[in-house]
Amino acid sequence: MDIQAMQKMLMEKGFIFPTAEIYGGLAGFFDYGPLGAELKRAIRENWWTGWVWGDNDFQIVGMEGSTITHPKTWDASGHLDVFHDPMVECAKCKGRFRTDQLLEKKVRESSCDGLSLKELDALVKKHGVKCPVCGGEVSESRWFNLMFKTEVGAVNTLEAYLRPETAQLIFVNFNRIVKTSRVSLPFGIATIGRVFRNEISPRNFVFRCREFEQMELEFFFNPGEKCASLKKIEDVEVNVIDRKAQEEGGDGQARKMTLKEVVRHKLTTDWHAYWLGNSWQFVTGLGVDPKKLRLRQHMKSELSHYSADTWDLEYHYSFGWKELAGIANRTDYDLKQHAKASGVDLSMPLSEGGKLYPHVIEPSFGVDRLVFALLEDSYHEENAGTEGRQVMKFRPGLAPIQVGVFPLVNKDGLPEKAKKIVSLLKAGFRVFYDASGSVGRRYRRQDAVGTPFCVTVDGQTLEDGTVTVRERDSMKQDRVKVEDLEVWLRRRVFKA
Repeated sequence: MDIQAMQKMLMEKGFIFPTAEIYGGLAGFFDYGPLGAELKRAIRENWWTGWVWGDNDFQIVGMEGSTITHPKTWDASGHLDVFHDPMVECAKCKGRFRTDQLLEKKVRESSCDGLSLKELDALVKKHGVKCPVCGGEVSESRWFNLMFKTEVGAVNTLEAYLRPETAQLIFVNFNRIVKTSRVSLPFGIATIGRVFRNEISPRNFVFRCREFEQMELEFFFNPGEKCASLKKIEDVEVNVIDRKAQEEGGDGQARKMTLKEVVRHKLTTDWHAYWLGNSWQFVTGLGVDPKKLRLRQHMKSELSHYSADTWDLEYHYSFGWKELAGIANRTDYDLKQHAKASGVDLSMPLSEGGKLYPHVIEPSFGVDRLVFALLEDSYHEENAGTEGRQVMKFRPGLAPIQVGVFPLVNKDGLPEKAKKIVSLLKAGFRVFYDASGSVGRRYRRQDAVGTPFCVTVDGQTLEDGTVTVRERDSMKQDRVKVEDLEVWLRRRVFKA
């Protein structure tokens, strides 16, 4: 399915649509409808339950940071100086575009990430890149800062910024969280929240937006200590493209390796490998096909100013391999920068004496990109029976609607019985009641939005207290007693 067809389908089904659509929308901003909101919430809950409240060897606590914070935060972090993208302007239509994105389809021999403006402009000239809208000549590249500016206060206003990432709020609140939570190394601080980036040319639906949501974990550790927890997942297999492989043959075929092998071959550190594995398991646990995933190590020219090593967990979208999550080794850069700028000591005392600025591994997920990947991965078109069907094969626990309940006909007391079943199930499941159209049509509507189970109340229900339960993927039907229905569904919706 191409991205335009996918976008149309998601709008029609009420998953995602342009914000303020009645006014023509606003580029780079999207709203989530009833189904999209439920899917997004389910992803957030899976992450928080598994990573913050999961069975970890160490403590992970949560926080929620302010969308607007003190502007010195972004000066200390480096965002005011380096958080920018290269931009060109068309001399004819005045359209503005990211230089690296214009070059993507032209440059095959290497990545454009990390190149200087001079190097990018040389490639523009070499490949004869023109304006994609009108074919006009484009200007030389210049840097464009992605931070959204705003003002705080009515008098003597303070220039501030909408946050471009959630991580910095963790670093500036580090001392307060350590003190109140009484954590000791190693430990993590997790957060989920909206961020804002004034993208030059947002594109590919919700993949690159101007407002989106992040799930980030800052995991603090002593780099002088080994990661004992790696043993629990060292046999997990992942698809890897390391830096050397890219230097020798581009970003082609990934090789399958265990995390133990990744560390043994010194592709990264044990702490980094541990969170690469956890990130991989989280995404595949949502139901994403591991064949469409790979871990790609950043080239040195791509590394952010704070990073000693970064790996992207990439998914093969309909428009190619793109970042789903970034797992970065931020070292002690952020804490030291904020300590220097604020004059506040952000180091931690060690049990054996002395102090340390802990190092940080940061797995950072784009929630909207995860939603998009799940939608693409789950969508299937099948020829089932006399007519084809569209079906979203979400894992049952993640589905926006988990159970559909139908009365066979709108008479003989069946609607009343069906509504009682809805009331019975609503406490434990996301339930949708539908009495419109033939049962076959109702099944198809629920298939198209990913509902794993549909319960039909018919004449036999009134006789023996059983209902028909139809499973989405196999379309198999079973008779289940109403009194057993909740347990029957729970075993299947929330199975491992």
